[in-house]
Amino acid sequence: MSNRLGRVATVEDHDSSPSTSLLAQSSKGATYLILLQVGSRALTFIVNQILLRFLSPELLGVSTQLELYSISVLFFARESLRVTLQRQEDTLPVDDTKGNQDRSQPKSQGNLAQEVVNLSYLAIALGVPLAALFAALYIRNADSLVLGTPSIRSSLYLYCLATVLELFSEPCFAVMQQQMLYGVRASAETIATFTRCLLTCGTVVWASNANIAAGALPFAVGQMGYAVVLNFVYLSRLDIFNARKPYSLLIKPITPSSPALIYGRFSVPRLNLAFTIYAQSIFKHLLTTGDSFLIAAFTSLESQGAYTLAANYGGLVARMVFQPIEEISRSLFGRLLHQPASSADNARVRVETVGKQRVDQAATYLRSLLRFYLLLCTIAVAIGPPFSPLLLRIVAGSRWSNSEAPSVLAAYCYYIPLLAVNGILEAFVSAVATPEELRVQSAWMLAFSTAFVGTGFLSLNVWDQGARGLVVANAVNMLCRIAWSWQFVQGYLRGRGADLNFAAILPSVGTLMYASVTAWYLMRVELVFGAPLWQLGQGVAAAGSCGLIT
Repeated sequence: MSNRLGRVATVEDHDSSPSTSLLAQSSKGATYLILLQVGSRALTFIVNQILLRFLSPELLGVSTQLELYSISVLFFARESLRVTLQRQEDTLPVDDTKGNQDRSQPKSQGNLAQEVVNLSYLAIALGVPLAALFAALYIRNADSLVLGTPSIRSSLYLYCLATVLELFSEPCFAVMQQQMLYGVRASAETIATFTRCLLTCGTVVWASNANIAAGALPFAVGQMGYAVVLNFVYLSRLDIFNARKPYSLLIKPITPSSPALIYGRFSVPRLNLAFTIYAQSIFKHLLTTGDSFLIAAFTSLESQGAYTLAANYGGLVARMVFQPIEEISRSLFGRLLHQPASSADNARVRVETVGKQRVDQAATYLRSLLRFYLLLCTIAVAIGPPFSPLLLRIVAGSRWSNSEAPSVLAAYCYYIPLLAVNGILEAFVSAVATPEELRVQSAWMLAFSTAFVGTGFLSLNVWDQGARGLVVANAVNMLCRIAWSWQFVQGYLRGRGADLNFAAILPSVGTLMYASVTAWYLMRVELVFGAPLWQLGQGVAAAGSCGLIT
């Protein structure tokens, strides 16, 4: 995959250029983050298998709630700022009262880094009260069984401290994103994740051998270890004691002075954008959790469990592959398509030329990535549904294979391509849209949510589709979001002389026909646990040939 994305770098000219370097770095960064996701998931799986021998289901449930507490604080404190800081601003208006003839001037790399460092402290300022508020709400609304868990308050307070400490790594994270140091990030998070797993398992085993009722404390200890190690690795790799660095990891003034800076430190345009994205992120979060409310209101507990299992397994591909690529692509689009300014006429010509080349490169990258996604998803749609019952029987056991979970997971295979396409298109939108355009997008998303709720109500309550109906409702919502993002991206590119070319994105007719035949054949072969080996071999051979030919 790295090679597929890297080849996009040569678009119009074969000379080494900053934009070509951006594409190469983005390809490498995507590889790093995908490997990070795969490694962390594998470590988490191994740890969970060990912990299952020592912990009760109730205790695992409490640990899940504490993890959700930490994730919620981090999401609302830093997510919008991270998206905002991925958008590159190379110029800054200067103060006209000081006799400057040019109303803008390029920022140095030191100023760029200092600007993102200064803004990243807002995540800390927001996260500290959020951590305290969410902790108080958790204690106030927790079930009596949860409050009776040994060391529950100590565990919560340690999670609170670990979450705040993790937020203190945001200045380092911001610099690494700005300088595209994806290898540093991957190594730091890998070491921190390994530390968390080691501390969690070690504390659980020690408490069990010592007959100590530790409750959820081992998970809190592991989370604290993660935050400490993450900060340590970041700080050591960024060489904080080097006085010759053009920036500081503390809040410092940005020179020269500018009316676009608050107190000479915080960029007003970025702050306005961050507020808009923050409001939108809250709305997206509510949409993301909306399926939980629908399925809880209109389905049985069995259907709820089947959907949760299918969403967890089906979402693995999205979390391990698509999410890292979206994050890298958002940063790449923000850098390629930023709007520099210069007052000199000849400079304007150069800016327009570079701008056109960068727009073409962004369009080619997006087109190639969408085509790669559709090829990958063609394979998933062809072989995923037939293999779902067999895979679920292997990983979850016979109890789950006899429920509606296999059919839900099969339906989820058709939903995954929509997740992939929507993710990359919305990454483009969030990287280039103005605050006003983002507000328009939020308004349309509100309208799309009515389609989601309406389809969900009909599928679950009227047509009695069970958990599969919720997959259908999510697919309808995702199709609406894809349609809006597609027309926005096409409008943006066509206004700058580029185009996505829908026909160039689609797989060839031969590929689609072969995938369809493979899917039809696999549906006729009984791929169930206990089937004859020759029968399973036929299915695997058909699936493999589909992957190779596609």
